[in-house]
Amino acid sequence: MSGALGTAAPGAHHWLAELADFAKVFVAGESSGANMSHHVAVRRGPGQLALDPLRITGHVPATPFFGGAEPTAAEAAAPPPGAPFTPEMSDKLWGLSLPAGATRDHPAANPFGPDSPRLEPVAFPPVLVVSAGRDILHERVLRYAAALGEMGKPVELAVLEGQEHAFFSRQPWNEAANELIRVVKHFVHRGNGAQCN
Repeated sequence: MSGALGTAAPGAHHWLAELADFAKVFVAGESSGANMSHHVAVRRGPGQLALDPLRITGHVPATPFFGGAEPTAAEAAAPPPGAPFTPEMSDKLWGLSLPAGATRDHPAANPFGPDSPRLEPVAFPPVLVVSAGRDILHERVLRYAAALGEMGKPVELAVLEGQEHAFFSRQPWNEAANELIRVVKHFVHRGNGAQCN
């Protein structure tokens, strides 16, 4: 976010200031970047993250890399042959990412873990959660979107069936990636939701 803040500073890039609307910023990310989008929403809600002059009007966490101490059925099952993202890969990545001794219930991994901040009081802007139907994390992503909805947060869910985790980074020119672009453009351009400062 510091890069975006620097870009939005007066006099930083006059051409960008003329073309961009810093009062309508969408924070998007894929996999671990989707987790970061979630954490930006959580921290800016209670004012822990100063973003002036930016105004975040939406978040797009795409195929979030969420985890939890208890594996889901897909995480516990043997992956199909040739799967690009497997439970073993997830294990290795979490081993590199989490503090020593931490479990996948750490707040960085599990937005609903025992030590994670409560989300009920957070003023979320509109959120478009994107999941891939064949992602081993699909169940976690569905739970995340459902939980936000149950809390009254403005959330939409887009599921791209037949796709794997982070499919659009591996195959950015296929039809599924084009569909994702259409879904995100629709979310952004229809002026989804009220500004959340």
